[in-house]
Order: sequence, then structure tokens, then C-alpha cells
Amino acid sequence: MEEALPHAESTSHGSGHAPHATGGGAAAEEVGDGSGEPPPIPSASSSSYLTSQSVGGSRLDKNNIQLHEKSGVFVDIDSPAHTLSVDAVASKFGSNVTTGLSNEEADRRLRDNGRNQLEVSGGTTWWRILVRQVANSLTVVLALAMIVSWVTLDFIEGGVIAAVIVLNIVVGFFQDYRAEQTIQSLLAMAAPECKVIRGSQTITIKAEELVTGDVVQLTVGDIVPADLRLMDGVNFATDEAMLTGESKPCTKAADNIYTDIDMPIGDRINIAYSSTIVTRGRASGIVIATAMDTEIGQIAQLLREGHRQPDKNQSWSVRAAKAVWHGLKSGLGLIGTPLQVKLSYFALILFALAIVLAIIVFGANSFDIDDETLIYAICVGVAVIPESLIAVLTITIATGSKTMARGNVVVRKMGSLEAIGGVTNICSDKTGTLTQGKMLARKALLPNGSLLSVHGESSPFDPTTGIVKVGGSVLDRDSAASGGLAGSAGVQRFFHTIALCNLSSVTAPTDELSMWSGSGEPTEIALQVLAMRVGCGKSEILKNEALNLVAEHGFDSAIKRMSVVYQTAGDTAAMSYTKGATEVLLPLLDAPEALKRTIMAQADSMAAEGLRVLCLAHRRIDPDHIQQATDRGFVEQALTFGGLVGLYDPPRLESAGAIKQCQTAGITVHMLTGDHLKTATTIAREIGILGPQVPFSGAKSDVMSASDFDKLSDQELDELEPLPLVLARCSPASKLRMLNALHRRGKYCVMTGDGVNDSPALKGADVGVAMGLNGSDVSKEASDMVLTDDNFASIVSAIREGRRLFDNIQKFLLHLLISNISQVILLLVGLAFQDRDGISVFPLSPIEILWANLVTSSFLAIGLGLEEASADVMLRPPHSLKIGVFTKELIVDKFIYGTFMGCLCLVSYVIVIFGIGNGDLGHDCNENFNASCDLPYRARGTAYAILTVLLSVMALEAKHLTHSLFNLNPGSESGGLVNKLRMITRNRFLFLAALVGLVTPFPIIYIPVINRVVFRHDHLGGPEWGLVFASLFCFVALVEAWKAVKRRGLRRRAIQETKMTSEGSSFA
Repeated sequence: MEEALPHAESTSHGSGHAPHATGGGAAAEEVGDGSGEPPPIPSASSSSYLTSQSVGGSRLDKNNIQLHEKSGVFVDIDSPAHTLSVDAVASKFGSNVTTGLSNEEADRRLRDNGRNQLEVSGGTTWWRILVRQVANSLTVVLALAMIVSWVTLDFIEGGVIAAVIVLNIVVGFFQDYRAEQTIQSLLAMAAPECKVIRGSQTITIKAEELVTGDVVQLTVGDIVPADLRLMDGVNFATDEAMLTGESKPCTKAADNIYTDIDMPIGDRINIAYSSTIVTRGRASGIVIATAMDTEIGQIAQLLREGHRQPDKNQSWSVRAAKAVWHGLKSGLGLIGTPLQVKLSYFALILFALAIVLAIIVFGANSFDIDDETLIYAICVGVAVIPESLIAVLTITIATGSKTMARGNVVVRKMGSLEAIGGVTNICSDKTGTLTQGKMLARKALLPNGSLLSVHGESSPFDPTTGIVKVGGSVLDRDSAASGGLAGSAGVQRFFHTIALCNLSSVTAPTDELSMWSGSGEPTEIALQVLAMRVGCGKSEILKNEALNLVAEHGFDSAIKRMSVVYQTAGDTAAMSYTKGATEVLLPLLDAPEALKRTIMAQADSMAAEGLRVLCLAHRRIDPDHIQQATDRGFVEQALTFGGLVGLYDPPRLESAGAIKQCQTAGITVHMLTGDHLKTATTIAREIGILGPQVPFSGAKSDVMSASDFDKLSDQELDELEPLPLVLARCSPASKLRMLNALHRRGKYCVMTGDGVNDSPALKGADVGVAMGLNGSDVSKEASDMVLTDDNFASIVSAIREGRRLFDNIQKFLLHLLISNISQVILLLVGLAFQDRDGISVFPLSPIEILWANLVTSSFLAIGLGLEEASADVMLRPPHSLKIGVFTKELIVDKFIYGTFMGCLCLVSYVIVIFGIGNGDLGHDCNENFNASCDLPYRARGTAYAILTVLLSVMALEAKHLTHSLFNLNPGSESGGLVNKLRMITRNRFLFLAALVGLVTPFPIIYIPVINRVVFRHDHLGGPEWGLVFASLFCFVALVEAWKAVKRRGLRRRAIQETKMTSEGSSFA
């Protein structure tokens, strides 16, 4: 016997809501372990008894449910919203529960009160970016060089270095700031949205544009965008764990009105709080607080104020040390995406290497450290550090994010931008992603055994197009009205089920320029349109038959069905209508086994045609059992078969091509769908997920139902070869198991999802991708990327862009490190060349090194970061995310090319000194020009010119790591000189930077004062320029020769792999 508890005294508040009599409810009891989905209640505004069975695992506190009648009693308008009726709240905020605010009033309130955004701390600010430019290893080394120059009274060099520091900070600041602004603007594109009623129209807006008084509509999966006083609702519950700490969803009751002004917020069940998650049902409410005025905003404010308070348990020195350490980590780039952190650590390693090299310089001079030795050591330190590394990376990532946004992919987490290019598997939904998501009801099996078919429909939303035939007869509005449906109660129930067990709406055009439109799930829209074609739309049925909703049990992806209960006004009995997966409803039917087998055979036949098949059922509920309509288990039993309906969702035209690209790129595509096994298989074959050209297609495990998949243990899953390419009737739990199975095999996976329950799989995936059009707010929050068009082809575009970014990062890394290695070789070996006083003469001056690294290399590296994707970017297997950008190929290439460049500079330097000159390096030629410095100055100028020219040419060679510069697209049919030149010049920024690099040595070498006083080199003669051009020719020849060796190795490896594959096939 359940204990009754006085529950609520509710009121008819005159807003169109049906009044509810005073009722009672049972205490919310803990049942079992609280696991599983709690049975829903009929309505958030219902006065029926709320028993422990009806409330289930939801939280409904009995201690604070003490309400009294408000109707006809004056209410203080300044009272909290939970103590006011809906009409009083609407009056308080100057709103209308039916029409909402006008657009003009909403705009005015937005201007006056500001956006619905929490004030957050810790974001990227201009001063943090400035600190990032100052607190890095390059600036530290340059500052040391500047101080030494000024201490030694070398004011020209010190002034130039100071100017370089300022220029580097200013340019880096603006580049970094613009990149951060770009990233923030892209994140704003993925901001939560909500549905509001404004001016009697339901529109979708950004949640940040909400104002008090707005009427908001909520459904399962939404994140509540502001604090709301609920107006009405059906089965509505929210997860308030983040606010109250309660682990169970809180069931809401819109008509409850409380007398206790200070009651705990967790007990105010007529309020929905900002940032909580809708776990069940639907509701609408009036915004009573936004931004920092919400309950979550007040908590955020307390946290901000608490954060400002010093921790009395720690001394000021500890707090200061922590603040300095955090600032240093941020400035040194040790806080950011995985790749940024990895490269920042790499820069610190190079900084340590610079110190080691400086010690080597001191040791070569027997630690007799004078001014020139110190400057020389600093030169070596400057040479080893890739000054523009982090700046170029930031610009490249920001540009990539912007490119993805143009391709309908919004990057929410920058780390995913680095991972997307290396994914090996894609687990994708079918409906709306691989298919168009525009369902069309094509065929149905009626309860009397007749077949219904639809022909000639031109729009998924327009019920005035298309012909409905039953047998050979046309069924339309006129024939239905004249008795076409009345002659068969079963056929009438069929159309009642598809119309009433349905949350979608279809809207007629309002003028000549508008068109039919629909809102809701595509499946339900298709069913509603079919019912409207014969005059049985939901609104028509409700109006003609005066039906009232008694209970609604929403669709649950775990049990794959939905039910509603309606009662005719004045009638004591009620009817329940259910729709769901065929194999789920068959056990619930009160029918002979023979009939069930016939139904299943017909469903399989329809599914084999690529139709998505739903089973319909209904049940009459006697007056004595009406109150049990709140119990889902009671409603969904002993059902009467109501028919089958088959819906067709045509594949997207681009899906087959996109899947083919993935397979060519070594990426396996899996379809994880809730559809019938045969429907999924048919569509998978149509778009190329299954087929003779697909590896392992045709294997025993290539197609599985989730029920069979879930029965397997982890060990059995690991033994499957392959994992299913098609997983039908898939639940969120099945998705998570598939993801874990892929991870155990060392795969990197993209997982798509749109529902609330998909969040664990999205979070667990290497790259979680949510649907922007039909996805829930919860799934978007859990994702790394959001598709704004819900299109599978956009995922493939994102992978292509991710691979392009990976390639480009490798390219500019290679270029920067080649420059550093060549300079270190030249400077270290240069220690052996000493002047008349036994002092080592600089092969490159400090200013030459800075110019080459900060001016020449930086723009070339940025140009490489902007490179287009190479022609073979989707023709090769995924790169390893475990290894990252520092692949074996990159490491080998940088040392080989760096050695080529350094040796050519060194050999030319030696030839000028000992071949063209007499080997006399003069006296005091490191700091000032005198009559004895002609030879070392010319040798230094030659080395600088060669370094600059070779860096410019290397940037062009780095456009592809294996293809020849003169044949960057070997697979192209349009060859010829013009096409090859076009490939070289296509990246205009890089080409212009290379041209400038080739031309720059001339003015720097020949302009008076700048050459001798600033750069400390002299003009070159014919022999020296001959060495420059000879070095250029030799360098290009050496690079091309090494690329040819690499290509030959790749061909040999490909032949061996092909041979092994064919041998394996023969053996099989």
C-alpha cells in the first residue's frame, strides 16, 4: 500500500492551461539501486497522484511541498517567482505567455541589460598575450646580447638588437592577438541556441541574446539557457547535479506555487535553472533571470570574489611563487593545446642546447671570456633557437580553424584540430549525416493487411503533393471525409497513431513567397505529413474529437519506442498510441505468434528496400485504470497491432564520394545507426561502406545488430576481424563499446552523435563531432567539433584540412630547423678561424643571424603554414598521432638538409679566405671595419648571401617532402612547364617571401653604412657571387637527389607491401 502525501494545491491561472484539482502524491521512494530510466509522469502541471512508481528515480522532495490556492488572491509582485502564478510572473516581467515579447522590446532589454553571459576569469587577455611575447627563450637570449653589446660600448649592435626585440614583440603580439580573436569568434559560432516565442513566432536565437520576459521552449537534451519560471510541461525533468549536488533528475511541476520565500532552490520545482540539462520531457517557461543574476551566476560571482581573497593558509611568498610560476608557464607556452605545449618544450630544449653550445665556445677559448668571446657565444645561442616557431604555429592553427568554419565545421577545442588529420576510423550516424535527413513516408502495411503507398511527393514538408493509394484506390482528404477511413476502425487508428504519437509540427505557407515547413524530428515530420494528406493531421484530430493529453512517454533511445495517452472530453476511457522499432514492439503485442512472424517478415521485406520501418500499436485503457497511464510499463503492454510504416531517407549525393575518399586515405568508415539491420545494410551498400572493394566487407562480422554486439565480451570483440562496419539498432552504450574496442586496437576515432546519451562516446572519442542542426546542446558541449550542416562530407573536409595543417607544421618546422642547424655548423667550425691576435672571427655577425632568423625565415615559415593541401594528402594512410610531427622522416631530413646548407656556407667561406684571399683574417674585425678587414668582411658577406638564398629556395623545396620542386603534382595529367610554374607560384605569400629572400642580400650587401657598420660585411665581387650561384645549384641538386632516394625507397616499400598482400590473399 503506497503512502499518500498531500502534494499540491494548484490553480487555473488563466493562460490557457487546464485547471487542476487538488490532488495527492506518494512519497518519492528509493527503488532498488536507482539505476535505469525512471518512468515519466503525465504532465509537469498534472494534479494526479505522483506515486513512487510514477516519479521513479526522479527527485521530488515531499518535505517542502506545502502550497495554497492563489487564485483570486492578491500577490506581491516583488515576491520571488516560485511564489507567484505564471500570470503574475508574466505581468511582473511585462511579457505575454502566448505571444512572448515583441522583437523591439527584446532588443531594448538586450541593450539595457546586456547579454546573457557569465563573467569568466582566466580567459586570454591582451596582457597575457604580451607576457607570452616577452617571456620566451628568444627574448631572453636577445636581451642578454643587447646588454653585452651596451656594456662593451657597441651601441650600434645593441640598438639594432633592441629594435629587433621591440619589433619581434610588437609583431608577435598583433599576430597572436588576431589569432586569438579569430579562435574566439569561431567558438562563438558553436554557442548554445534556444527556441523562444517573440511576436507570436517561434524562432531560434543564441542563448546569449535572451532577456528577462522571453518565453523559452525546452526539450530533451537542451541546456536551460537562463532561470525560467515554468509555464507548462510534459514529463519534464532536469539534471541539477551541478547546482544542488543531487544525483537524480528533478521532476518539475509548473503549476506548483509555494509560500516559503526562502525555500531551498532544489525544492523549487516550478523553476528551471540556467545551465542545468533537460533529461526528460518538454516544457516552456518565462525567463526570470539572465547572466550573473541567475543562480549559477551568483555562484560564479561568489567564486570570483573568493578567488580574489588570499588563502590565509599560505604565506604571501608561496602565493607569489605560484602566481609567478603560472605566469611563466603561460608565457613560455606550456599551457595550450598538446602540440603547442610539445613545441614549447622543444623550444626550451633548444634553449638549453644554446647554453651548452655557449659553454663549448667558452671552452674553445680556454674559458678566457672577453667581450668578443661572450658575444660569439650569444651568436651561437641565437642561431640554435627557432625564433618564430610558436608565432607561426599560432597563425597556422587560427587560419586552419577559419578554413574549417568555411567548410561547415566549427572547432570547439583546438587540440582536435591537431588530431583530426590522424584519425583511422570514423563512426558515423546514418540519418541526416550520411543521408539527407528528409524522411518521406513511402509505404505502409495497414492492420487489415492492405498495402498503402505514396507516389509523386515533391517535398518532405508539403502534404498537398503526392498521392496516397490503398490497394488500387486513391485515399485523400475528400475520400477520408466521405467514409474512406470510417469504414475501418483499424485504418483510422493507424492514422491516429502516426499523428498523435508525434511531437513535430508542419506549418503551411503564410504568403506566396513562403513554403511549407516542419519542425521536429525528420521521422515524425514525415509521419505527420502522411496523416495530413488524408485529413488526419494532429491539429485536426484534436479539434474534431476534443481530445486531451493524459500522459506522454517520450522516445527513449535505450528502449526505442514512444507512447501517448489521449482521452476524449466527457469520456471515461482513454486510448494509448505507441510507435517504435518492430522487434521492440512485437513482444508487447497481444497477438498470436503466427501473426508476429508475419509482421516481422513484412518489416524485413520493407527494410530490404532501404526503408526505415516503424511499428505502430494502440490500446484502450478502461476508466478504472486511467491513473495508471502514468506508468509506462502499464501503458506499453497487451497492445493491438496498428500497422507498419516504411520511410525513405535518400543518401546525400556527396556521401558515396566522401566515403570513397576515406577508404582511399586508409580510413575505415563504420555506420552506427538505430535503424533496422536490413535498412542499414541496404543504405551501406548504396553509399559504399559495404561492397566488394571494401576490405573485410563480406566477413561474418561486417554487419551486426547491437543486441548481438552487446552480448560479446571485450575479449570476443577483440578477436573479431573486422569490427562491424555496420552496427544496427545501435544504442549509446553500443557506441561507447565500439569506441573502446577501437581504442584497444590502437585506432584513433571520430565519433558523431546528436543525443544526450551520446555525450560519453563524444567525450571518449579522439575527436567527438556533434550535429549543429539536429544535435542537442549537451552533445555539442561534449564535442570537439560541431558540424553546422550535419553532413558526413564535412567530416572528410575536416580530415583533409587536419592533414594539411599537419603537413604544413612539418614543413615550417623543417625549414626553421634547417636554418638553425646550418648556422650552428658554420659557427662552431668557425671557431677554428682566428685572426692575427688568435681570436675567433665570426663567420656570421650577430645582426646577420638575427636578420636571417627573424626576417627571412619567419615570413618563409608563415608562407609554408599557409600552403594548400598537396595533391596526395588523401591518398596516403593516416599519420601516427602517437609519434606526432617529429617523425623519423622529418628528423632525418632536417639534419641532411641542414648539413648540406651549413657545409655549402662553410666551404664558400673557406674558399673566399684561402682560395680568393691569402688567409689573413686581419685584426679586430668582429667589432669594427679597418683596412685589414676586407677579406673577413667579404667572406662573411658571402656566407650570409648563400645562407639567405638557400633558405629562400629551401622554402620552395619544402612545399613537398618527397616530390620534386619541378614536379609537385606528378599524378596530374596537365603537365608542361606552365603548369609546373603554376604549382610553384600558387601560394603567392610564400612565392613573394622567397623572391624577397633572394633579392634581399643585394641591398644589404651594397648599401653603405648598413653593410659595414650594421651587418659587418662588405660588398662582394664576381668570384664571390659565382660561389653564391654555384652553392645554389649544388644545394638544389643535393636536395633533389635526396628526394629521389626517398621516392625510390617508397616505391620499393609499396611493391613489397603489394607482394605481401597478394601472397596473403593467395594463402587465404
